[in-house]
Amino acid sequence: MPQSDPQRADPRSAPRTGPGGTQPALRVVPIPSRPLLDAQTRLRLGHELRALYDPVIDEALDPRLAELLQQLDADRAGGASG
Repeated sequence: MPQSDPQRADPRSAPRTGPGGTQPALRVVPIPSRPLLDAQTRLRLGHELRALYDPVIDEALDPRLAELLQQLDADRAGGASG
């Protein structure tokens, strides 16, 4: 069974360096033009997003989260006056 070596770092998390330990130059890829959305497409996307997010926004807030938020508000109010 292969064992992982704790001395070796994950190569994806290691910083990439060029020759001599220097940072390599960034490649800049020009984009011919920004994609533009016409008014009708923006409106349609807005309706789709609203349909997706309305049920989430309308959900009841977990009582524990509501209590935490009230405590944070109380702590902020107490810290602002003192």
